[in-house]
Amino acid sequence: MAMSKIAFIGGGNMASSIIGGMLANGFQPEQICVGNRGTEKCQRLQQTYGIATTSDNHAVVAGADIVVMAVKPQVMGAVVKDLARSINPGAVVVSVAAGIQLCNFQDWLGASRAIVRVMPNTPSMVRCGAAGLFANALVSNEQKVSIESIFNAVGISCWVDNEAQIDAVTAVSGSGPAYFFLFMETMQRVGQELGLSEQVARELTIQTALGAAQMASNSEHNTEELRLQVSSPGGTTRAAIAKFEALDIEETIRQAMQAAHNRAGEMAQEFSN
Repeated sequence: MAMSKIAFIGGGNMASSIIGGMLANGFQPEQICVGNRGTEKCQRLQQTYGIATTSDNHAVVAGADIVVMAVKPQVMGAVVKDLARSINPGAVVVSVAAGIQLCNFQDWLGASRAIVRVMPNTPSMVRCGAAGLFANALVSNEQKVSIESIFNAVGISCWVDNEAQIDAVTAVSGSGPAYFFLFMETMQRVGQELGLSEQVARELTIQTALGAAQMASNSEHNTEELRLQVSSPGGTTRAAIAKFEALDIEETIRQAMQAAHNRAGEMAQEFSN
């Protein structure tokens, strides 16, 4: 499927980011077509990427090997049901919408469809994304490789063992960027309270986050070992870590991630009703 035709339904930020990554990693513009009701988005995508766009979703999916559904969860059912007869029977349908389960797509498309559920995240916009993927039994290995190549173009992709684990992916990486933003936001604010300018506090915080992530990615040591290496007894880092531990930051993070996990499950029930 090296020259497979890939249709995107929805031309928002996530779709645009994925398309940009694909084109930067060997995909050809003629492989990609986008269906979007808004003419302004269509024009922008055409001008930016040189791809075909149209407001006719039925024309987009006709003959496509991979159909990426990138519309909001609230309208997904109506859009998919409208396209059900136009989608190639041999195509694999890929959803990047939160809360929509495979069983919903099977109800809308029929039980014989190859379907993949993906939970990407917003760093895909800077090609540093992390996506969790789960496929039903009708998705071939060749199709899996093709879909991996799409999401690897904007970061990394990981297949999970069962659909329930997509909720765990949501709690870790789907919502995860916001956890780091909150921590960085607080670090910047406190840095200013300690006397730094807004610009200096921001630059130091961002570079520290980038550096720590790069060390975690490149090092042969795990994150606990890296933390201990910079936590010298009696030092400033150890004093800060001791305060975090006294405030039980691990339990706070656990409860926050559990809340995200629980909400993902609730959303699935809401969209199934």
